[in-house]
Amino acid sequence: MNTSEKQRRFHADLIDSYDEEFEMEVDDRFIDGDSVFTDEDRLLRKTYFRELFRLQGELVKLQDWVVHTGHRLVVLFEGRDAAGKGGAIKRITQRLNPRVCRVAALPAPNNRERTQWYFQRYVSHLPAAGEIVLFDRSWYNRAGVERVMNFCTDEEYEEFFRSVPEFEKMLVRSGIQIVKYWFSITDDEQEVRFQARIEDPLKQWKLSPMDLESRRRWEAYTAAKETMLARTNIPEAPWWVVQAVDKKRARLNCIHHLLSQVLYHEVEHQPIDLPERVFNPDYLRQPVPEEMYVPDVY
Repeated sequence: MNTSEKQRRFHADLIDSYDEEFEMEVDDRFIDGDSVFTDEDRLLRKTYFRELFRLQGELVKLQDWVVHTGHRLVVLFEGRDAAGKGGAIKRITQRLNPRVCRVAALPAPNNRERTQWYFQRYVSHLPAAGEIVLFDRSWYNRAGVERVMNFCTDEEYEEFFRSVPEFEKMLVRSGIQIVKYWFSITDDEQEVRFQARIEDPLKQWKLSPMDLESRRRWEAYTAAKETMLARTNIPEAPWWVVQAVDKKRARLNCIHHLLSQVLYHEVEHQPIDLPERVFNPDYLRQPVPEEMYVPDVY
């Protein structure tokens, strides 16, 4: 393969990786069932993708610095159902090494876990040196869904608020940095997003009976959120509210803010030289049976 062909293949691969972003945003191209794009819409999309790629480049630098220094970072994502937590997490992790940056999205506790110390099942997911862990919902479940749905007693609820500041202070003293985000959306915006999930067969899996019940208990969730923010906003691990009605702005603002919370710098790397391919004259490549190949349907 000559140099120009290598360059062409490199650019094609780069463009293909960018196409992934457009594929994930395909739902944004439909307004009232039709593809309606003004010049302003196109300009805003270009701006979004340009900034997203730039910020993802900075996230790679952050990742390198975390590995290099042995930093331990925990980021909590909380918010109402359909607030955009998962979309933000996806854009943060998309270009990163999953061995360095991983997502913890714990299911409901089983019977055994319900008898353990409340924080016990979360502790096993905390980062070691050189790791980043993003919690898609966290120990704050007790202050939110468990409180609203009556999955915990009043005594367990109050004990949580007594314990969580001390728990987080202990983590910070041990060298773990904690950044906590609440994704905030309006009543109307959640209704629109839920309705979109109901009508889109590719998104219906995102809806659960608990999500639907949360619509009916909107005010109870609001009261629980206000109590949670007031009682757990400590200097060692403060809360940060992301205005998330506009999903794209929310993603960019969240990533930009997260980068500002860590005093990272670019880590120098030694230049990489691709070694020459070794050809062994005694090696004979064995044929692969035709029946082992995946059919070329496309």
